Amino acid sequence: MTATNPIKRTEYLKQLSRDHHHGLLLCWKIKTGFSKGVAVHRIKAYADWFYKEHLIPHFEAEEKYIFPVLGNDNDMIRQALNEHRLLTGLFSDTSDIENSLKQIQTELEKHIRFEERVLFNEIENVASPEQLKEFEQNLTEEKFTENLNDEFWK
Repeated sequence: MTATNPIKRTEYLKQLSRDHHHGLLLCWKIKTGFSKGVAVHRIKAYADWFYKEHLIPHFEAEEKYIFPVLGNDNDMIRQALNEHRLLTGLFSDTSDIENSLKQIQTELEKHIRFEERVLFNEIENVASPEQLKEFEQNLTEEKFTENLNDEFWK
């Protein structure tokens, strides 16, 4: 197995990359919950909390401050926006919760990998000094607060 070096992010995108780390942990928690036979409603309650507290603000920050660097007509931005909509639909689904959670686990991980490995690299390559300054002013460092009400993944 080959080791991969961590991607070095510009200071202004590091918070979004930290958010991505927590998103990957959500995927792991969902997968672990299912492997341990945890009741679907417990996993869903945590996923709903995570979506409301962390993903919605994260999506909004990307769409307002980061994606405009490339513009909404850019194929990569269209892909990211489509993935945001797909994920929002999966989190909102109440008809087949187990299937939706399993899809969230798969789709969110793919989405994060795409943004980290492809999209953010392109944005860093083309962002102007003014845009970087806007990132700095608007993307504030927020400490992640975990929901420990039901640690079903342990």
